[in-house]
Amino acid sequence: MKNQSAAQQRSPFAKAMLAFVGIALFLGFMALGTWQVQRRAWKLDLIERVDQRVHAAPVAAPNSAQWPHINAASYEYLPVTAQGIWLDKQTVLSKALTEAGAGFWVMTPLQQPDGSQILVNRGFTPEKMRAEWLKQIAEAGPSGETVTVIGLMRMSEPGGGFLRKNDGSTGQWFSRDVTAMTESMGLKHPAPYFIDQGVPAGNPAYTPPDANADVLRPGMTVIQFSNSHLVYALTWYGLAAMVVGAAWLVRRHHRAVAPG
Repeated sequence: MKNQSAAQQRSPFAKAMLAFVGIALFLGFMALGTWQVQRRAWKLDLIERVDQRVHAAPVAAPNSAQWPHINAASYEYLPVTAQGIWLDKQTVLSKALTEAGAGFWVMTPLQQPDGSQILVNRGFTPEKMRAEWLKQIAEAGPSGETVTVIGLMRMSEPGGGFLRKNDGSTGQWFSRDVTAMTESMGLKHPAPYFIDQGVPAGNPAYTPPDANADVLRPGMTVIQFSNSHLVYALTWYGLAAMVVGAAWLVRRHHRAVAPG
């Protein structure tokens, strides 16, 4: 009959495909919701860990004997202090996008008395200063002045940025990849972490930015993190529920129009 319903006209293959799509969507939405729940737990742990650490008094940076045991869960964002001599000639600039705009992180190794080196993020500099920094790096000579660095301990950021890979041969850095950077600098005994120079207000070692903050601004580590994972999780679970509801309506309609 020409007035047969769409439900009656569907072939078994079409019905099977519709069921397959529905199941796939349901499982996909449920998986995404569960992933967001897991991300929320990870984010809450990160927020708690950072809040506990960033305002603590700085301790000595881990020495080479401790390096094999370093991990993000135990050490990241820990306020530390280190002494040494700047290896200004080995400075590199890493792309940065901050609350102050686009620019670069100024990454300089600190030569320690025991012969090891720690890579230090000395702060943020705007894009307009790139040429000036490259000139300073090229003209830098040996430094004999011992300095004390106070900052937050950070883990390496391997690889690069979104769709952009680090390239040490051309000086293109899109992430603070400690291994790649120190290899390009020719360092013999580098630490597996880096230090973000500067600590947040409220830390006993906090010092306000100096008059050269527009040229080099330390203390810009992000220590406040958004946490919208619960909203995302509820959204994905809601979509999964909508798939179930749609399947029920389709099934109900099919039964209503089915003959006999």
